[in-house]
Amino acid sequence: MSIMKLIRDFIERKLDIGFYLQPTLKIARELLGKIIVRKLGDRILAGKIVETEAYIGEDDPASHAFGGQTQRNKIMYLQGGHAYVYFTYGMHYCFNVVTEREGFPSAVLIRAVEPICGVELMKKFRGVEDIYNLTNGPAKFCQAFKIDKRFNGVSLLGDEIFISRPLMEEKFEIGRSERIGIKSGLDRKWRFFIRDNPFVSKVKIKLR
Repeated sequence: MSIMKLIRDFIERKLDIGFYLQPTLKIARELLGKIIVRKLGDRILAGKIVETEAYIGEDDPASHAFGGQTQRNKIMYLQGGHAYVYFTYGMHYCFNVVTEREGFPSAVLIRAVEPICGVELMKKFRGVEDIYNLTNGPAKFCQAFKIDKRFNGVSLLGDEIFISRPLMEEKFEIGRSERIGIKSGLDRKWRFFIRDNPFVSKVKIKLR
């Protein structure tokens, strides 16, 4: 299959605005198995989403929106279907999908993907050869897909970066746990992942 045909196929299966206006926890689960696509000129990077985390509302103590709107988190207050990209630890980017209605700050963090297209380019961007270490974490994913602050606020309904239904549906079991790397909101089991997928991030946590 040619790259151009593959791009067209992904575009035809692109998620519409209705998907992103659903409840955030539903979106966090339903993003699993979907394909995130990044166009770079006449090349593409694509990966199957295998791990997500939900962050919901101003009363979620682990969310950037906890306590209200700021210059940093204002993108979370947009209507669902935008990218929220932030810089963390002074060296890494993280990519989130804004969800639900405008004015209600919620988003889903893409924690890990399974590489599908453009693997050699991902290896170049990451500087690693091990395919299982390419995209098995939120910062690794952003580096492999060359995602930076430029994508903060970008619509996921466009053609530069978007999420599509897979070319072939597959069945899988969904695991659930508390979110990773947080100190508050540990009672909220809002991390979702495809069980037994080798590209899920390696974390030691009590699973559900």
